[in-house]
Amino acid sequence: MPSNVISALVFIVNALTSLYLLILLLRFWLPWLHADFRNPLAQGILKLTSPVVVPLRRIVPSFGRLDSATILVAFLVQYLALLLILLIIGASQNFSTIAISAIVKLILLSLNLFMFAIFVRIILSWIAPGQYNPATAIITTLTEPILRPVRRWIPPMGGFDISPIFVIIGLGALTRLVMGFNLLGI
Repeated sequence: MPSNVISALVFIVNALTSLYLLILLLRFWLPWLHADFRNPLAQGILKLTSPVVVPLRRIVPSFGRLDSATILVAFLVQYLALLLILLIIGASQNFSTIAISAIVKLILLSLNLFMFAIFVRIILSWIAPGQYNPATAIITTLTEPILRPVRRWIPPMGGFDISPIFVIIGLGALTRLVMGFNLLGI
């Protein structure tokens, strides 16, 4: 198979699985961050993920607010995506290498989710400050627990909140640190 076809197939697998994994990770993180599940966007996240998560929840119990069924589904989706990519490129690895890489990729996707939410929040503060809609409520729910502790150390300067800059630097450094544990490199 030509390399450009392999590259396109790998891109498609990565893109589609990443989109669904982002929704699963949102389902995992929102209860931890005390999201309002009356929010229409949160309701949509629940509807998109419930067909897979709810049946598994009958077998795999939650531990407090730790939604183990959602994490297990996310891990399985990421593991199968990595396995499919390895099949497409014609490589093979053992179970533990793929499993570790799947966990690392889920952590990286979570870090990217938070970083993206901070960027969106910054842009929204410039474009439509103080406006409410379901998306801004979810973004605020995702970012405020990360930004609040930094604001205690770095208060707004001249009316500008520069705490997102330091959080983005920290998340970027953490992303690079976690990338080193990806054993597959894909």
